[in-house]
Amino acid sequence: MKLVCISDTHGQHPKLVLPKGDILIHAGDVSRKGDYLEVVNFLNWFGKQNFKYKIFIAGNHDFYFEQNTNTEIEKLLPQDVYYLNDSAIEIEGINFWGSPITPWFYDWAFNRNRGEDILKHWNLIPNNTDVLITHGPMFNLLDKTATMQNVGCQDLYNCSQKLNLKAHICGHIHEAYGTIQHNNTQFLNASVLNIKYELVNKPLVIEV
Repeated sequence: MKLVCISDTHGQHPKLVLPKGDILIHAGDVSRKGDYLEVVNFLNWFGKQNFKYKIFIAGNHDFYFEQNTNTEIEKLLPQDVYYLNDSAIEIEGINFWGSPITPWFYDWAFNRNRGEDILKHWNLIPNNTDVLITHGPMFNLLDKTATMQNVGCQDLYNCSQKLNLKAHICGHIHEAYGTIQHNNTQFLNASVLNIKYELVNKPLVIEV
């Protein structure tokens, strides 16, 4: 199954040129300010994309998803669009799990303190997860900032070691865009915008 992966579009989704695939995955930050109109605009676009399935999670800019219940959010979802919030979905035998949670950074949405606070979320990840989607990266895996600091989540990496992941898809750190293979898992930072919020990166495609 071909996965087309994007992240951190921040409202610039109409400019994207998407390759063909079976599942379109967005790893969060669909908006810039996280308000209702931005979210509706994104969902209308996302739902019209020519993919059999479409999966997305929220990111630290997407305040609307933190401030509203899943019931309210589901009312906005177009057909064949799936929103994951510390939750899972199985599609044609492949198990996906997604979370918007990131280590604390200023006062953005879905922030959690490192350690016990954030571990409560990572411990929810099922052992049978094939594709893990989180907004932020794991520590030392596509998490290096422009100042050469590794800011990914060590707790997430530690929890992932009990899993047999085929892929981990993230974003959040725009300048860490790219892919890497590590311990039989394909890691993708699918941020399509650079650190200046310019649309310069292409969607990433993998087969699972």
